Amino acid sequence: MAEEKPKTMPKYIKFLFGGLAGMGATCFVQPLDLVKNRMQLSGMGGTQREYKTSFHAFRGILQKEGVVAMYSGLSAGLLRQATYTTTRLGIYTWLFETFSGQDGRPPGFLMKAGLGMAAGVAGAFVGTPAEVALIRMTADGRLPAAERRNYKNVAEALFRITREEGLLTLWRGAVPTMGRAMVVNAAQLASYSQAKEFLLGTGFFKDNIFLHFVSSMISGLVTTAASMPVDIAKTRIQNMKTVDGKPEFSGAADVLKKVVRNEGFFALWKGFTPYYARLGPHTVLTFIFLEQMNTAYHRLVLGNLSGGGGL
Repeated sequence: MAEEKPKTMPKYIKFLFGGLAGMGATCFVQPLDLVKNRMQLSGMGGTQREYKTSFHAFRGILQKEGVVAMYSGLSAGLLRQATYTTTRLGIYTWLFETFSGQDGRPPGFLMKAGLGMAAGVAGAFVGTPAEVALIRMTADGRLPAAERRNYKNVAEALFRITREEGLLTLWRGAVPTMGRAMVVNAAQLASYSQAKEFLLGTGFFKDNIFLHFVSSMISGLVTTAASMPVDIAKTRIQNMKTVDGKPEFSGAADVLKKVVRNEGFFALWKGFTPYYARLGPHTVLTFIFLEQMNTAYHRLVLGNLSGGGGL
């Protein structure tokens, strides 16, 4: 009598849990995303730098706009996770299973990095409209009242952008966004696995949440340094306005050239602290939430009392 195949989690559940995990993490780190975007836009258009440090930015935003303003653009941030993270984690899981050996052996390290980059590019393209709305909504408070877009929520932002500037504007900055996703995914995979392997080798760590946290923070440092120049180009392109019918920047290379010329080479890493402070915890929280949802599903739906929800 043939053995009954063990029940497995459907692929759509993996997509769903990936998006929900990212959305849960965003609820905690949204203020850091806002500060990072404000600092990257500081000095744009030849204006004087508004904020010198992350603490200065936090204090200035709180004083001028209040506590609620720290969560400006939260609806766009949640939609971004619902689109970008759902697609990225879902596709990566599918590709990982597809390229695993028949005996269940996982793909090699370089293959994992390649799969991560491919999943990141796909997720970034799908998530770009929400990213455009997020950048604009978090940046609105820095503008004079007469120049603000005043989007009430992400749905209104997407509708008005389409009506006022055309459908393709929703994918403005898609190329640098996808480039950033490639850099982020490749750097995260490489640095996270290496940090985890090194820390386990010291004998001071066990494979638990604390190890995941420390490895993620190290990975976040490497990923931040590698991806910030691409991120600042993406942020400025997505927030730019047309001047006399012409866009401020012709592309990512033009942004980087003007930033270096007008603000200095190290301005490419403007907003480093909030970016790093956001990336590490967001990664940790995403995977903690994902682990818990996987474990609960295996116990409650599949009847696996041991959990079996690990990644």
